Amino acid sequence: MFKQISMTNFKSWRETGPVRMAPLTGFFGANSSGKSSLLQMLLLLKQTAESNDRNLVLNTGSIQTGYVNLGTAHEITFGDATAMSFSVAWTLNSKPELAIPIPDEPRNLTIDSLSFETEIHAETKNVYVKSLKYWQEENFSVAMDRKGNNRYTIRVYVNDSEPRRPSHRPRVLMRAEKCYGFSDEALLYYQDTSYLRSLEFAFERHFQNLHYLGPLREYPQREYRWGGERPTNVGLKGERAISALLAGKSEKVYDGYRKSKGNRLETRIAQWLVDLDLASSFLVEPIDDSTLYRVLLKRTDNSPETLITDMGIGVSQVLPVLVLCYYVPEGSTIILEQPELHLHPSVQAGLADVFIDVIKHRNVQILLESHSEHLLKRLQRRIAEESYQSDDAALYFCEMRNGESKLTSLELDMFGEIRNWPDDFFGDLLGEMVAAFDAGLERKQLQANGS
Repeated sequence: MFKQISMTNFKSWRETGPVRMAPLTGFFGANSSGKSSLLQMLLLLKQTAESNDRNLVLNTGSIQTGYVNLGTAHEITFGDATAMSFSVAWTLNSKPELAIPIPDEPRNLTIDSLSFETEIHAETKNVYVKSLKYWQEENFSVAMDRKGNNRYTIRVYVNDSEPRRPSHRPRVLMRAEKCYGFSDEALLYYQDTSYLRSLEFAFERHFQNLHYLGPLREYPQREYRWGGERPTNVGLKGERAISALLAGKSEKVYDGYRKSKGNRLETRIAQWLVDLDLASSFLVEPIDDSTLYRVLLKRTDNSPETLITDMGIGVSQVLPVLVLCYYVPEGSTIILEQPELHLHPSVQAGLADVFIDVIKHRNVQILLESHSEHLLKRLQRRIAEESYQSDDAALYFCEMRNGESKLTSLELDMFGEIRNWPDDFFGDLLGEMVAAFDAGLERKQLQANGS
């Protein structure tokens, strides 16, 4: 689970300061206020970690591939800046935790959480890592810094002790790999520091457990083809949602919780469609003996079964969200951009209950960017009802000021109230009501005078 992020000189952000990440983290604000950029930073690091090119500092994506397509590295720096930095902190889900040998002691330091930061210089034709660092509070740190001419130094401290260097150590020219890794030469600088490679694996493994669903989901189809493959997620546009559902339809979605039939993936999805008042039944069935499947639903108990293509767009838009939430492994993090698109206000509100369920019972972290007042109001209600803890939510308001994005942390108390509600948070609703009342009153007066 991500605990904190920060960045400087990225897109419209000069700096964010430390941003606390909770099990449910929401970014709200007007269009082009920088909300998406906060999540794009994580997706940028994810697709860099998944790149096969270890010499590529940042994989900024392309039209054909990647979670984000940001252009060249120097195009995503803020203003005239030539350097940007990213920082993330997270808890390790791996068992056993990372073990770091303590110099001159017969024991290890156990690492159950990590922080990472990197500074990247992005000039027109020269992109390089200026520095990178991993650390855990005051117990452990490893830092690599560029000293010019592509030369790097490395320093490691474990419980304030520096590991020994090999005797007769030859001079080595080390370098950074991608924006978070160490070359083989860096591992030879000290004795017994092969665990540095484990830091890279911990970084990659955590971002492997980060899943993303974009705001524009694919339209439903009359037929879906599935040949038995098991996708890792539902696709950027939800195009693999039915394949994922078929691959895991009979699997438990709660580990050690809810032993009933409602603990199965397909059953849980069907139940949520009922709870959200989108359908009274849901079924994915094969067409003859082929690899083709169709999705059938009933709007009400007395309605005939209907193909998903004939049910309206709401079901097809919410289905990838539901499948992703219950399909990903427990302990995963999900990024959702505008999950409320094309959904009725009551369904938007119901999404908050979906997120609370998977957070509490599947240990899944939800990071979302949204314009939905209804989703937020349902979350506030559940906090007031004590169904969810205010400390487990981190909400932020993004706005553009003087040409740069600014972030305000919303003060959410134990009663679900936001103490520092920004002006025009969801537009000027009161102003619209007053203007409509005044306009209506004026017309009535004109009609009365005319008669």
